[in-house]
Amino acid sequence: MDVPEEVGLQRQAAADRLVAALAASTDPVLAYQANLLAGLPPQSPEATSRRSQIANSPMARALLRVFEQDAKTRHHTYRKWQGPHWTLTCLAMIDYPPADQALRPLVSQVHDWMFSKHFLESPLTENYPGQADRVRHCASMDGNAIWYSVRLGLEEDRTRELVDRLIGWQWPDGGWNCDKRPEATHSSFQESLIPARGLWAYGTAHDYAPALEAAQRVADLVLPRRLLWHSSDNSLIVPDWCGKPGPERIHYPIQFFDVLFALQVMADLGRLGDPRCADALALLESKRLPDGGFPLEAPTTTTAAKVASRGSYADWGPSGLRTSNPLVSLAALDVLQRAADRPSQR
Repeated sequence: MDVPEEVGLQRQAAADRLVAALAASTDPVLAYQANLLAGLPPQSPEATSRRSQIANSPMARALLRVFEQDAKTRHHTYRKWQGPHWTLTCLAMIDYPPADQALRPLVSQVHDWMFSKHFLESPLTENYPGQADRVRHCASMDGNAIWYSVRLGLEEDRTRELVDRLIGWQWPDGGWNCDKRPEATHSSFQESLIPARGLWAYGTAHDYAPALEAAQRVADLVLPRRLLWHSSDNSLIVPDWCGKPGPERIHYPIQFFDVLFALQVMADLGRLGDPRCADALALLESKRLPDGGFPLEAPTTTTAAKVASRGSYADWGPSGLRTSNPLVSLAALDVLQRAADRPSQR
């Protein structure tokens, strides 16, 4: 969507002011991400120093309360959203510094779970006779585990096995699905974007072509639908278990399938220059607020001091349609900046 030059300049000026303010924040998470967005080279000594400070940030300390759980509670690896699996996902989201061996037991617990008999059998993994090419499995679990193992610098020898197994389970159309109905023949976008991100991270880190190719197959699956819309009638794609609001709203911090996350994955895969991203980019741009930021429209966690259903020990910031959320703002501005840096591939 084209905007008048004056409006564009005003929006950019507001965004620049917001990023500058967040770059000066006393919160190490916000300061690190904002400085990267402002141009700080991620491999520079200053960036490394800033990232190291995240380990002592309020968000990191809150998330690490997973270690305060008793053994029985922490045994539930996938507990939403305070178990080891989601703790590691959230630590990777806030750029927790890599190679912290204190996290190694959590990573090993996740790998043990993913190679257990329970994980590979019904109801977590379903195989039907004559449908060997459509293993029913929630591949987002494996995708996140691969992603944070790479991002946190805590890979195991078994991480490559996770990668190859996930590639082997990829459906003919390029994604994955956990729909147990035998008649299901198409991949789920909600179960495919996270694996694409994880495989791309692994493939990039190790120059592993099969992982890179598998990730790009997901882009080729979602781009003909312009990321969010059915190609048949242009209606929004709303997975049965997504609920309301749908993917047109920004969901955070737990992300599966929405306008922001779909564009973040396309950014990682280098596909934002594809003209089929234009409508999703315009939708994201339409959410920009007067201060240059973006709202958290559909919070997916509730801040909780103890273990609670869909709780998080961390405070992820304000929500509401007219209130900027710092972390969402930085993520959205990063996507839009990367889109502006890539010429259209018409």
